[in-house]
Amino acid sequence: MPKSPNDKLQGTLTLLILRALRTRGPIHGYGLLEHIHAASNELLQVEEGSLYPALHRMEQDGWISAKWEITEKGRKAKMYSLTARGEKQLAAEHENWERLTRGVARVLRYS
Repeated sequence: MPKSPNDKLQGTLTLLILRALRTRGPIHGYGLLEHIHAASNELLQVEEGSLYPALHRMEQDGWISAKWEITEKGRKAKMYSLTARGEKQLAAEHENWERLTRGVARVLRYS
């Protein structure tokens, strides 16, 4: 059975969320979904069923903070922000991603 393109996101979601929060600043969950989709030229689509558990886990780990605010459209939404611990985790996640992609590239070039 062929895998969905979204399966490729498994293992990179933390990196994508932390990076989006650094880029965008405080943002609500749906805004994160839109940002990742737009920033990837619509190649990546994160499902809500994956996003919100990841946000909850990252909040518990102290990588992000969340507070309820009123959006520009007058709705109550939980706004997420990157913490200092999250900045450190982002650096670690980015390094892990770089190491993984270097390894995959080496395997693909191996003859």
